[in-house]
Amino acid sequence: MDTGKYIESGVLEEYCLGLLSEEEEAHLIQMTMLYPDIKAELTAIENAMEKLANLNAIEPNPSVKQKVLLALGFDDPGMLNMDDLPVIRHACDPEPWISLFSHLIPDEPVADFVSHLIRDDEDVQQMLVISKVNVPEEEHGDMLESFFILQGRCECTIGEDFYALGPGDFVEIPLHKKHDIKLVTSHVTAVLQYRFI
Repeated sequence: MDTGKYIESGVLEEYCLGLLSEEEEAHLIQMTMLYPDIKAELTAIENAMEKLANLNAIEPNPSVKQKVLLALGFDDPGMLNMDDLPVIRHACDPEPWISLFSHLIPDEPVADFVSHLIRDDEDVQQMLVISKVNVPEEEHGDMLESFFILQGRCECTIGEDFYALGPGDFVEIPLHKKHDIKLVTSHVTAVLQYRFI
């Protein structure tokens, strides 16, 4: 094989840019194992691209970073303030919540259902819930119910829609939609949230 021609074809650069199909990537990796000069050239290209990326990297404007963090519901993604909990609006990292409320989360719950009120104001009510039981079908017309899974897995049916949920998942239930929750694991720990309308 003419390895020089293979190197000059541009396939190594395409690999580094993620432009190859799985089959083409597998072939290239096989070539690097068979031909040391191809492997050396690929390593050189990867190093050059990394150096170029580092030279052109910029630290985002602090206000942009703050806006992103606020949009995610956190001032600092690793910290939560018990006295100023964010309204949860999307899936996110459950670890800051677990860390903040670790004193309320047992390794193995004894009771079938435990609820701790963690936020209660004119806009939002949030509860840390630990459940070993399914939630039967229900419907709400005066508040938006949602929940954010911290630990465990469950299945939620909302109208005709089905959701398989695990740690970090968030689902909001529209008004006047029948819904139920079936546990898949022995228990589920979640933040149950009501937004009043």
